[in-house]
Amino acid sequence: MEASINIETADKKPSVFTVFKCKCPRCRRGDMFENKNPYALKTTMKMNKECPVCGQPFNIEVGFYYGSSYVSYAASIALSVATFVAWWVLIGFSLQDNRFFYWLTFNSVFLIVAQPYLMRLARTGWLMFFVRYDINWRTPPTQRLERINEEQEKNW
Repeated sequence: MEASINIETADKKPSVFTVFKCKCPRCRRGDMFENKNPYALKTTMKMNKECPVCGQPFNIEVGFYYGSSYVSYAASIALSVATFVAWWVLIGFSLQDNRFFYWLTFNSVFLIVAQPYLMRLARTGWLMFFVRYDINWRTPPTQRLERINEEQEKNW
């Protein structure tokens, strides 16, 4: 009986797709952002200082998330290509009418609406490049960061 309890309560490795839920990359359980709703625009980018589950610091160094703009750009291009292909397959393009400009308008509005979520996704993905999943995240303590200068934190 005891063995069945251990099997039921054992941790399973969470999927890498937790990046889409904006979870901590170390434990993949804790939320990175204070508010789960990315469309609460006043608090869209307010992040927890550290993971509420494993204690992983989210602000690794001053200006760290500047690099997330590259991830956001790549995600925007990927979405634009996806909408282009979907439009091409479902509606099609023609030289005799303005369907290309309709797609361009649709894509622009779609990217503007998706931007709050894409910014969060980019930060989560950027942090995932530098902080790997640790299957034993409960046992080793997180390393305290030495390079944080809180006076310079808001100067970016």
